Amino acid sequence: MRSLALLIGVKAACILLVSSLSGTGAVNNSGRWWGIVNVASSSNLLTNSKNVQLVLDPSLALLSRRQRRLIRQNPGILHAIAAGLHTAIKECKWQFRNRRWNCPTTHSPAVFGKIINRGCRETAFIFAITSAGVTHAVARSCSEGAIESCTCDYRRRGPGGPDWHWGGCSDNVDFGRMFSREFVDSSERGRDLRYLTNLHNNEAGRMTVSSEMRQECKCHGMSGSCTVRTCWMRLPSFRTVGDFLKDRFDGASRVVYANKGSNRASHRADPRHLEPENSAHKPPSAMDLVYFEKSPNFCSYNGKTGTLGTSGRTCNSSSPGLDGCELLCCGRGLKTRTESVTERCHCTFHWCCHVSCLNCTSTQTLHQCL
Repeated sequence: MRSLALLIGVKAACILLVSSLSGTGAVNNSGRWWGIVNVASSSNLLTNSKNVQLVLDPSLALLSRRQRRLIRQNPGILHAIAAGLHTAIKECKWQFRNRRWNCPTTHSPAVFGKIINRGCRETAFIFAITSAGVTHAVARSCSEGAIESCTCDYRRRGPGGPDWHWGGCSDNVDFGRMFSREFVDSSERGRDLRYLTNLHNNEAGRMTVSSEMRQECKCHGMSGSCTVRTCWMRLPSFRTVGDFLKDRFDGASRVVYANKGSNRASHRADPRHLEPENSAHKPPSAMDLVYFEKSPNFCSYNGKTGTLGTSGRTCNSSSPGLDGCELLCCGRGLKTRTESVTERCHCTFHWCCHVSCLNCTSTQTLHQCL
């Protein structure tokens, strides 16, 4: 009887495992690490006698064993990862604030919802912007001394030109890219088309951060002259990164797996294994975003695809663009209401040291999609 009960228990466990894998699969695993954005706070960390951050919150089990090992090996980096994700989500919402899909997120481990189960343009942007966010935040944290395993990038030293030389503290974008590749890409599994596109878009996000690095200089000389300049490399603002990736989103390439007889790769993943669906189009570059599936209809709520629809969204009645009521409301019409808004105005600074303001009330007209 005990053996029979044990056999039944093992069988039930196997059924649960199979159903779990079929219900989530490698697709959901691709974005599981995004869930740490909701749990990786200072209250979830404990520093031991060797100043190594120990993860306390069981929700961080969302990370793979390799990802947790990388965090242990780089004390201080968990805060950078969480900060990078916060920045990426904020930028995603900004870039798509006037689109039918406005980058909705949840407080559950599935941060971006069911959209990541698809291979559409929106998914491509999510992978690229989150990978870029980790790269950017880690590189900046290195130069700020917040991560024990990295510092500023001091490789550029000595004369750089006739009137300037390398010095200062360059942001360590190479470490940021390397860590992001190890951490972010490790969540990908398989060798199919989805795997290749996810890796491609991850790398496109990292390359965008690296390619937009800019040189900054400080002048030295008598009486404010600029006889000699000390220069270093500085990260771009993340808005610059978001703008670039948004442009790539608008021009994203629809791709197929190069081996058209199979949807499985037999060797290492490489962007060159992707080719445009339309043979008349040029192959996507390493910094282009790629996708393989048409985007769902974001006009109406659909629980299966996870789309929320545009009902209740505020639109611009005078705009012919994507934020206009005609396009954003998908032809369903709109309702108009007015509301009174009170804001601080006519502020004056008084020496020293306070600011006095008046309260100004105005009436605003709002248009919302039906």
